[in-house]
Amino acid sequence: MTHINTWKVPVITLTGYLGAGKTTLLNHLLRRPGARVGVVINDFGAINVDAALVTGQVDEAASISGGCLCCMPDGGGLDDALKSLSRPKLRLDAIIIEASGIADPIALARLIHFSSAPHIRPGGIVELIDAVEHFRSVDTSDEPPARYAATNLIVITKTDLLAESQRTATIARIEQRVRMRNPDAQFVIADRGRIDPDLVFDVASSEDPADELPIAQLIRDSASEPETHEHHHAHAVSQELTGPISPSALVELLENPPAGAYRMKGRVTVREPRKANGEAGYVVNLVGRSIHIASMASPADPGELVALGMHMDVEEARRRFDALLRAPADRSDAMGLRHVHRYMRLSQ
Repeated sequence: MTHINTWKVPVITLTGYLGAGKTTLLNHLLRRPGARVGVVINDFGAINVDAALVTGQVDEAASISGGCLCCMPDGGGLDDALKSLSRPKLRLDAIIIEASGIADPIALARLIHFSSAPHIRPGGIVELIDAVEHFRSVDTSDEPPARYAATNLIVITKTDLLAESQRTATIARIEQRVRMRNPDAQFVIADRGRIDPDLVFDVASSEDPADELPIAQLIRDSASEPETHEHHHAHAVSQELTGPISPSALVELLENPPAGAYRMKGRVTVREPRKANGEAGYVVNLVGRSIHIASMASPADPGELVALGMHMDVEEARRRFDALLRAPADRSDAMGLRHVHRYMRLSQ
């Protein structure tokens, strides 16, 4: 799969109640070969005991101890961490925030969206739900928790600890409760705390760099419980773009993605009469229902689009990409360009 470089680092947040498995999932993601990941960890101790375990490929971990991220005045502590980790010289693939067990995902999403760190973009809120304890610790009222509304991806953990006779009904009940707050949320069942890292972030290379200390390799080698179980892989469909595409068709694809597509990413070229050569290039990213568009210095040659999802309808994704290629791209499309520019302004 083609890795798409963007000029902003995606910030992914892992949320969930105490014991839901956030650190287990984080360590799994950091074992990914070639991953260059910055980590921000939020806990309540004077010393952050987890920081040494999850520094990732780059020795630039930021620890925020003694308080909840979403309660920091003006988000200053988080902003400082994000500014440090998103410096272009680090060339990170992603920044992952492991939030404390009582952090409010809605407030945290707001802090990231309005962060003054110039080189980041929201990369999604991943909420972990402990299938065993959830209805005794989190979802305990008549109304489902408001935190569901901020989530892009729900990861249901510990289903293997449920009695087989209860498993299907419990998962269905969790999904039903979440959808009462968030009809667009997507779900994945974690296999012993593991999901496909492609759902969360991209890497520039699938190999550990030869000129750096391969911390991810050390984590893999020193793990007390090696990963002997494969996670289920996400479905992916890619499409090469050999010329300009219709901006209206592009916006339609991003606003109404193929069924089950959790992420889409790509580099595209559209006709833009005001440009010197009549064309403009854009980097596009979709996470859940969050659309991010950024301009490129020059048109994409060639461009590409990729759609990913655990339960994605692959045939529909291919049909949608075919329809995008067939849409007229050689005529003036002022309305489509306005929509592209609007998303670009919102992304900034």
